[in-house]
Amino acid sequence: MGKIVIVASGKGGTGKTTVTSHIGAMLADMGHLTAVIDADAGFRNLDIALGMESSIVYDYSDYINGSADLDAILVKSSELENLYFVPAPQSALTTDFDEEKTAELWNSLKNRFEFILADAPAGMGDGFMFAARYADEGIIVAAPETSSLRDADRVISELEDQNVETIRLVLNRVRPELIEQKVLMNADDCMDVLSIPILGIVPEDGAVTESMAKGKPLLEADGYGAGTAFKNIAERLLGSYVQMMSFDINKKKSLREKIADFFKRV
Repeated sequence: MGKIVIVASGKGGTGKTTVTSHIGAMLADMGHLTAVIDADAGFRNLDIALGMESSIVYDYSDYINGSADLDAILVKSSELENLYFVPAPQSALTTDFDEEKTAELWNSLKNRFEFILADAPAGMGDGFMFAARYADEGIIVAAPETSSLRDADRVISELEDQNVETIRLVLNRVRPELIEQKVLMNADDCMDVLSIPILGIVPEDGAVTESMAKGKPLLEADGYGAGTAFKNIAERLLGSYVQMMSFDINKKKSLREKIADFFKRV
């Protein structure tokens, strides 16, 4: 039986879709059968992050209304053997979905996959509840600043009301120099505010922007970059102990190192 993990945030712009696509790709690359489902009906973009926008025929509303089976709505990645995608409908989700068929959808996914990552829309609307009611675990994606954490706290409370027992935090697009300058909060302060453990810290990294534009999530563990952070998060989801990355803001790269880094990405 697989595990449904809802990836949620209190506000938009935290990089939740980026986190979902990268963790899903990492789990699949490690050999784990993984499905990622876009729960943000009407505003879907997980398909673009995965490079699958041209492969969509059906979406999960077609399964719920009985016009397509599970195999029809699943889109298989051409890049990763173990990665599948379930699209959201183009129109906004309504609350009159058949609850029995909705539960059947989630149970069918759990019976088929090891991990099901649900990219929920920001906030706590219908799309959020569509995934939250069936989630086994939650990942909260937030920026290390007060307003993002305040909104995240409300989402955590709602997940707890839905009996999601394991909820962990991913701090995304972290800029260590701003933490040093006390513009952003450090990880310990964020945990104190939300009272949940940290699953991972993802640094701001231009390679992520590049990967999202290409529809190809990062799969390389690149020292202290986002690729390593996402790999560490995937390993922690699998139950492994992985020490949190530390960021040395005082380390200055030589010109030779900068040139070498540039040509690695060309």
